[in-house]
Amino acid sequence: MNDPSRPAASCAGFPGATVWLTGLPSAGKSTIAQALAARLRAEARRTEVLDGDDMRGLLSADLGFSRADRDANVRRVGLVAELLARNGVLALVPVIAPYAQARDAVRERHERSGTAYLEVHVAAPVEVCARRDVKGLYARQREGLLTGLTGVDAPYEEPSRPDLRLDTDRQSAAESVVALRALLIDRGLCTP
Repeated sequence: MNDPSRPAASCAGFPGATVWLTGLPSAGKSTIAQALAARLRAEARRTEVLDGDDMRGLLSADLGFSRADRDANVRRVGLVAELLARNGVLALVPVIAPYAQARDAVRERHERSGTAYLEVHVAAPVEVCARRDVKGLYARQREGLLTGLTGVDAPYEEPSRPDLRLDTDRQSAAESVVALRALLIDRGLCTP
């Protein structure tokens, strides 16, 4: 509970950064990103959420789900995130990005421009994600109405060295937000 007599922590004036939340569908990426964004905005931190579904529908509507198209989507979203981050915005990116090579390319782009980049693995077993099935993807796949579902009949390459791993089958979204905010503090991107 916040103590109203204490001034709220302020994250205003900190450098921009990209925080890429990767994981299976229904692992909790968007939920965590939205909750963290709300908290950071209350602390005066310039924050944007580049949600995977929104980016797919707007920025990458011309792409399918082949590996080449998935990689192109990741590159596009990565460019937008890097532009925002270079301009002082904390870009939270809950996008599956199933292939390590594409995620590495986004990290390298950030490194070339001297822009902070953090990779967060939002991890949950596929069975847990299928039970959550927030968008009905797993049900549609089981019924034969959907193919190419990441982690089921399409690959997902887990990060080998993420900056943070959030095991969302064992911790709540609120606990994940606290852990992710602690990482931002540790990396000098927010005040305690």
